[in-house]
Amino acid sequence: MGFTKPSVPPVEPDKVYDLPYLERIKVLSRYWAEEGFGSPKIFHVIYVLKLLFLYILGGYLVGSLTSGFSPLHPGEFWNEPVLYQKFVLWTVLLEVLGVAGSWGPLAGHFKPFTGGFRTYGRVDTIREPPWPGKVPLTDGDRRTPGDVALYVAIIVTLVLSLVLPSVDDAALTAHGFTGGRVAPWLMVVLGVLLIALGLRDKVVFLQARGEQYLPALVFFALYGAVDMIVALKLLIVIVWVGAGFSKFGKHFGMVVPPMVSNTPWVPLKAMKRINYRNYPDDLRPSHSGNLLAHVGGTLVEIVTPLVLLFSTDKTVTIVAAVLMICFHVFITSTFPLAVPLEWNVLFAFAAGFLFLGNPNWDGFGLADMTPWLLVLTAAALLFFPVLGNLRPDLVSFLPSMRQYAGNWASATWALAPGAEQRLNEKLVKPAPMVVDQVAELLGSRGAAELALYQVMGWRALHSQGRALNSILIDQLGEDLDHYAIREAEFMTNCIIGFNFGDGHLHDHRFIASIQKRCGFAPGEFIVAWIESQPVHKSYQRYVVIDAALGIVERGTYQVADAVAEQPWLPNGPIPLTVEWRLDGYERVRYPRTTAAGAGS
Repeated sequence: MGFTKPSVPPVEPDKVYDLPYLERIKVLSRYWAEEGFGSPKIFHVIYVLKLLFLYILGGYLVGSLTSGFSPLHPGEFWNEPVLYQKFVLWTVLLEVLGVAGSWGPLAGHFKPFTGGFRTYGRVDTIREPPWPGKVPLTDGDRRTPGDVALYVAIIVTLVLSLVLPSVDDAALTAHGFTGGRVAPWLMVVLGVLLIALGLRDKVVFLQARGEQYLPALVFFALYGAVDMIVALKLLIVIVWVGAGFSKFGKHFGMVVPPMVSNTPWVPLKAMKRINYRNYPDDLRPSHSGNLLAHVGGTLVEIVTPLVLLFSTDKTVTIVAAVLMICFHVFITSTFPLAVPLEWNVLFAFAAGFLFLGNPNWDGFGLADMTPWLLVLTAAALLFFPVLGNLRPDLVSFLPSMRQYAGNWASATWALAPGAEQRLNEKLVKPAPMVVDQVAELLGSRGAAELALYQVMGWRALHSQGRALNSILIDQLGEDLDHYAIREAEFMTNCIIGFNFGDGHLHDHRFIASIQKRCGFAPGEFIVAWIESQPVHKSYQRYVVIDAALGIVERGTYQVADAVAEQPWLPNGPIPLTVEWRLDGYERVRYPRTTAAGAGS
């Protein structure tokens, strides 16, 4: 990849649709294995500058100056609870505005880079209530002036929490802290507002990373000094261990090789190829790829946090904290898709603040927390991860703590020739559809189509990609070669301003919201959608959605069949077990309209 120019796959942009779809996947999955997305390095420089200056320096100056500390003497206050509180609040503010995670071109936001405030601050964009019809005052899918007012109120409350002076806390003073804490009443107001808006639109709640930061707000508001710090330790350990536990199974080994392939600082193609079994013929993970995933990932995320939680040995704790800091620095350096860079930096700091700045042996261990509150806190923090792993259909993968585990609800969209443009014409949304954004950036529609099929090559390197392509082969047959096949996560970004690998944000209800506005004819817009794998099952469930008719098929497939195949399915689609199909359903076909296929 160049500094200002992307690297280009070995396919002529204007002839993308001349290649059969699976041949595109073959070429582009092999290309990804060596080059990643091929993004120009200036993209990475932009992310680094944003991270260093907006997030780290900005957060440090806000946290120190508004708490009465001199930023020139960090050693005097780095372990003050109020500083950590303000770092968390600064992170939530940037997340809610849409300038932290899922920002910029590596998350599918090419022009503009930001989705958040452009969506949540705009009337008539689509909103997604988590339990419509069950929670009063949450029905509907249109953003109203009241929703926008709630959103603005959250931003105002966050700003007030950051800039208003902290309040004295005798218990913190007794432990030698001088900065006090953020006013608890502001944390109560912020928590109530976040829940209220989250019940109206789950997307805002998840973009704010409410599954992790809302518990922290509760601790900030209601817990005493020691209980607050120990509860924050419990929270981060459960996030770490939950993420580590979710990496058991067949999925995660397939996540790390393409992530490393997309890492800009890995200089040699050979260092990327080593993570695949036999490049270019066998792109399943190699022993080295699995070792990196399950030792460098799974083992570290489970064992090290538990050591931090229980250790009272200073040396052991320092080693464990440094290991977790390095773990998050490594993830940050790979620029994973959805780019949760700020989250990783915060967790790296938290490892030092919580376990070295306020260590277990200094009165902040589990035994120092109020016993009944310890039990209640642990049970509350474990509820959604346990439920989400047993019933992933009920809980987003984020509250389930399955971050970057490879076990995600996912989807692929198939649009008949000419149908995609209707999304631009009929929807109120924060940005043009992604193909139009990329076409403006690269200068041609053909180059944009090729770039989007690179993303499909990336998806096919994961277990879900093989299953999704198998479903589409079964549904579309030869039409697969000239329909526009799109990664649902990138498409959803353009419509609701955010996606973080969560297929629940573009499920059948979301497709129904699009259909209500766009009026696709039967067969014009087909979606293959799969749910995450329950921890105690060997299969995943899928549905097929025809936007005009709703769900038209339900079934399952064995995960083992998906991970055994190559991205381009040389042996044909994996076996699918159809459990239900809409009576009399036959997909309406749409022919190729030009030599360029659906992209024209």
